[in-house]
Amino acid sequence: MPKNPHDSDVTFIKALAELLNENDLTELQVKRDYGENDSLNVRVSRKQEVAAQIAMPAAAMPAMPAPAAAAPVSGEATSPADDPANNPGAVTSPMVGTVYMQAEPGSPSFVNVGDQVSEGDTLLIVEAMKTMNHIPAPRAGTVKRILIEDGAAVEYGSPLMIIE
Repeated sequence: MPKNPHDSDVTFIKALAELLNENDLTELQVKRDYGENDSLNVRVSRKQEVAAQIAMPAAAMPAMPAPAAAAPVSGEATSPADDPANNPGAVTSPMVGTVYMQAEPGSPSFVNVGDQVSEGDTLLIVEAMKTMNHIPAPRAGTVKRILIEDGAAVEYGSPLMIIE
């Protein structure tokens, strides 16, 4: 099948750009399969604003509660210089989207600090383009820290929680 542009591709790309701006994200990457040998790979990014987004939270950490600046809920003492993404027990976001800690508003969270989880248990949901993606535990262990808040926007590779 020849690679012909699909009529909906332009609308799809515009929707990705709007999603990028509405959620204050720096990059989105999506692959859309239409059939055998026919797909669309799209990467939408804002390169110039990356430095501003990285610098702003670092300067605002003491004044504003942010996921990276949150004190460990488990009571363990950690240095603010420690990067949670470098922790061997870090669970990172496999995609760009919005985090939800429970299945629906008002229901209990999937996990809390101190909970025991088994490999494959749902930890949270990342909504990406109106699709709810259940994020499973990559290994069994205890939830030591939750690094994000319900409703927060996350990027690919952002640390979500620590399981040890």
